Amino acid sequence: MPRPPRRRSYDQYCAAARALDAVGDRWTLLIVRELLAGPRRYTDLHADLPGVSTDVLASRLKDMERDGLALRRRLPAPLSVFVYELTERGAALLPVLAALAEWGASELAGPRPTDAVRAHWFAVPLRRCLEAAGAAGVVEVRLPEGVFHMGVGGAAAPSGPVGGSSGAAVAGTAYGDGPVPGPGPVVRLELDADTCLAVSRGSLTLQDGVREGRIKASGEGALANALRGACGG
Repeated sequence: MPRPPRRRSYDQYCAAARALDAVGDRWTLLIVRELLAGPRRYTDLHADLPGVSTDVLASRLKDMERDGLALRRRLPAPLSVFVYELTERGAALLPVLAALAEWGASELAGPRPTDAVRAHWFAVPLRRCLEAAGAAGVVEVRLPEGVFHMGVGGAAAPSGPVGGSSGAAVAGTAYGDGPVPGPGPVVRLELDADTCLAVSRGSLTLQDGVREGRIKASGEGALANALRGACGG
């Protein structure tokens, strides 16, 4: 069955233009950011995308389904709810978002009075710094604004109940909202948003953050040891 025609296009034979045909609309990349945490219900997406209207969100999700970036499916009983999740092509946008976050970090001098804040919005820029530890594992990050977790070094972030079985790894999941579900070795980092932003920018190392008392690191296993090494023991 042929795919419905695109609503608009730059009509340029250029890879960048083709990419923007698919993800250049307002909100699309931020929806990708949310779905990098794994399958999400429509209501969850709307709650974590403050400012988007229900009509625009529904339209963007349909566009993403049409363009092969996301799909909609019903979870098995007992949940039996519909969720949206990224396809492999959609999940491949992670490095694009990471590059955008790195490029835009200089604009985050401080939150504006109208700015919404979600803890897991720090996950994409922070992930690059944690990958530098060189070991695989799961990291739980605790901020005053909330908690998120992510897999680093090739480890997938375990999903919560909405993503299927609690603690199961979801392919393509870059991070998860909330504490790590289920048992298993985990490294916990406690810091505030300013420190998290400074580490993401590269203006503060993990080592200096721990030395100055701005970061508390705890946990067991190879990743914990690697991070402690990065943090000066």
